[in-house]
Amino acid sequence: MEMEMELPNLNVPVKKEIVVHNPGAQGRGGGGGAITEASEHGTRRTEATVRIEASMLDCPICFSPFKPPVFQCKGGHLACGSCVAKLPWKQCQRCDLGGDFHGCPFVDAFVSSARMKCDHHGCGRQVTYHKLDDHKSACPLAPCKCPVSGCGFEGPPPALRHHLSAVHSMPVHAVQYGKVLQLEVPVSEPRRLLFAEEDGRAFLVVGGSLGLGVPIALSVVCIRAGASPPPHYVAKVWANGPPAAANDRTDTVRADIQVTSSKEPGAVAVEELTFLTVPHKLLAGAGPSRTVSLHLRIDKITY
Repeated sequence: MEMEMELPNLNVPVKKEIVVHNPGAQGRGGGGGAITEASEHGTRRTEATVRIEASMLDCPICFSPFKPPVFQCKGGHLACGSCVAKLPWKQCQRCDLGGDFHGCPFVDAFVSSARMKCDHHGCGRQVTYHKLDDHKSACPLAPCKCPVSGCGFEGPPPALRHHLSAVHSMPVHAVQYGKVLQLEVPVSEPRRLLFAEEDGRAFLVVGGSLGLGVPIALSVVCIRAGASPPPHYVAKVWANGPPAAANDRTDTVRADIQVTSSKEPGAVAVEELTFLTVPHKLLAGAGPSRTVSLHLRIDKITY
């Protein structure tokens, strides 16, 4: 795996204007670069892009990416701060006679300048190497898995939304934050795809039987990386039963849901979800054609 390095600028006095290019470096496998020197008594600004193996910036003890502070022993061996703190007497274990570690500001600057491109389709953001895992765990274009059993499709949320509609003919409903959406949900296939017009976010209504005489339990999952930053979402859901013949009143069950985010919306563990449980008496119809009169409102929380 290769990464690009954007080295820090160097500012030193020079006496004349010089532009030096190195067009053959990439052809020799060494990475390309350019040096530009400003006018007399000005400054020299050095900018370079080099390619190195990503493993060179991993701690040789824990194999995690280096992040400041990085330490170096007298023998030149590097280690991350976490590993140095765990070493006996903080001595290098790779030197014959051991050795104390000391801070290495140059390596700190070097690893802080290392950038790697996010490989999620459509993203391409250049991220500091030691922050790449954090970025990818929250990337808005992280690939999400199709919730349909037996389907191996994976793609960013916009592609998955199109896939579910075009390939699996899953019903899609537009939803506006803060406004109520009413759905007639079949007990036999409760999954419904919700598309938020405001920000393009996709939600999946999931459901199934939890046993104990409850024919169906419903919840809502946001299709995105589980570690995504704000905004977060909450949902108010309720189901109304058929009107009673005696007084024309209906029974209602309600639930407030902190919407879970997941890249695998069809495989979220039951214990991670809050469900609206709907008893038999609130269902309409009979047999496999039974339906739930579901009302749903999603609110967007930006803090």
